[in-house]
This record gives sequence, C-alpha cells and structure tokens, in this order.
Amino acid sequence: MKAVVIGGTGATGRELVLQLLANPQVESVIALVRRAFFPPDPKLQEIIVDFDRLEEYAAYIVGDVAYSTLGTTLKQAGGKEKQWQVDYEYQLHFARIARRNKIFTFVLLSANQAHPDARIFYSRMKGKLEEAIISLDFPKLIILRPGFIARPNTDRRMEKFSLSIIGLFNKMGLFRKFRPISTVDLADVILNSSLNGNERDVEIWESAKILSFKQTA
Repeated sequence: MKAVVIGGTGATGRELVLQLLANPQVESVIALVRRAFFPPDPKLQEIIVDFDRLEEYAAYIVGDVAYSTLGTTLKQAGGKEKQWQVDYEYQLHFARIARRNKIFTFVLLSANQAHPDARIFYSRMKGKLEEAIISLDFPKLIILRPGFIARPNTDRRMEKFSLSIIGLFNKMGLFRKFRPISTVDLADVILNSSLNGNERDVEIWESAKILSFKQTA
C-alpha cells in the first residue's frame, strides 16, 4: 500500500505516520508538511509544501490511500476565517486532487457531532467538509468522528478540563461510550479502518464504533 498524508505534524497525524511506516503492508508514505518534522526513514518521503499553493504539489498526492488529519483550533488559527481555511479549504483541496489522481481510498479524521446544519461553528464546518468530500464520490471513503481525544502534553485548557470531567464520570461507570481515546489508539483505528480490502463504500465511524474497534482489536 502506498499512502499520502496531510496533517502529519499534529498529535494524531504524527502517530498515524509512524504507524504507517512501521506497518509491513505499507510500501511507502508521502507526508505533506509545512516544515521538516520526521526523522529519516527509507519508506518516507517528506514534502514541505505551501498549503495555499497545494495545486503545485499535486504530483505528490498519489497512492492507494490518502489520509487527512489536518486541523487547528480557533485560538491557534486566530479566528473563524483562518480556521475555515485550514479545516475546510485545505482539506477539501487535498481531497479534490486525490480524487483527480485516482486515489481509491480517502480517510478523513472529522469530529463528533459533525453536521452541516449544526449551530456550533466547529461542528458545522466539519459537517460541511464531510458533505463536500462525500460528493467527490471516492470509491472508498472513511470518515471517523472520535469523541474526546487524549493528546499527550496538551496545552488546551478546555480540553484538559473536559478530559478530567469525563474521566471522573468514567470512573463512576458513567458515559462509557464517551470515554477518551489516546492519539496512539486513534491512529491505530484510522490505519486499520483503511486496511479492510477494496470494497466500494462510504463508512462513517462514530465514537462508539471507534472505541469498540479498539477494545476488540
């Protein structure tokens, strides 16, 4: 399998790239990044790109599977317009090129409660992105909607607070289907979801399915 990845420098994307490189079924990995990030590996081709000019790098968006784990926060982006650019426009442009280059499988890391008509901006943005990528009609499309993601050493205050609260409830035996998943485990699910053969289909993996898959794997 030949893979191409955007978002590889993020917490989950980094783990995904490392697991792709370690997997014997994967022949090569192309990671499109803003800056040099990964140590050298014979299976890895790291391409430093300007995402505002992604079309210029279309020749590198080739392979059997394309993974999009790109994303930012409102605070990091500096506003809704910039967040939309990263979380929607960059990923959709990547998907369009991947489809044009005849990549069979596309895997999108989305978010819990993503919906194009959601009241919350983030959920609405993710929902609209899902809708747009579904319309591209990939032979195989996998959309993952994880709940709480436990990122190591996160500096996101609300994320830390939410994880502590849900962790407390989980210890009490409550809200087990919303328990957090680590970036390592999530990357493992992302990878394995794309290794299930060449059936033509659209799969949407909700949080419960993601957690259940990891628990039984």
